[in-house]
Amino acid sequence: MSKSKGFTLIELMIVVAVVAILAAIALPSYQEQVRKSRRAQARADLAEIVQGLERSFTVNRGYDKYDLPFNQSPREAADGAGFYGIKIEPKEVTTYKVIATPKGAQASDRCGTLSIDNFGNKNSSGTDDACKW
Repeated sequence: MSKSKGFTLIELMIVVAVVAILAAIALPSYQEQVRKSRRAQARADLAEIVQGLERSFTVNRGYDKYDLPFNQSPREAADGAGFYGIKIEPKEVTTYKVIATPKGAQASDRCGTLSIDNFGNKNSSGTDDACKW
């Protein structure tokens, strides 16, 4: 009797099932890590804008003359559609609040909208401990 070479259908189906289970576990974890890195970039961009606002206050004696250098995070997004929209509201002589609103693929982020004001108060619309910064 000759020995057959190759896989049986049952062996192949077991391998497919194992790969599917691993993918079902790994994909959500990977997506959460991607959202987390985008959130970290948005926080860094907010910090950069705050530094610019404070420099403007030192030079111009107010925040109102500061022009937002970019309105999305990351600012170098090739297609112009970053993952956070950035705006300053209100921008007055003595106060500001810089807000990063998630959009596109980042809209499902559990931390939601990120903000920082002229007093250094950092907030997010999420209630998870990972959202505190």
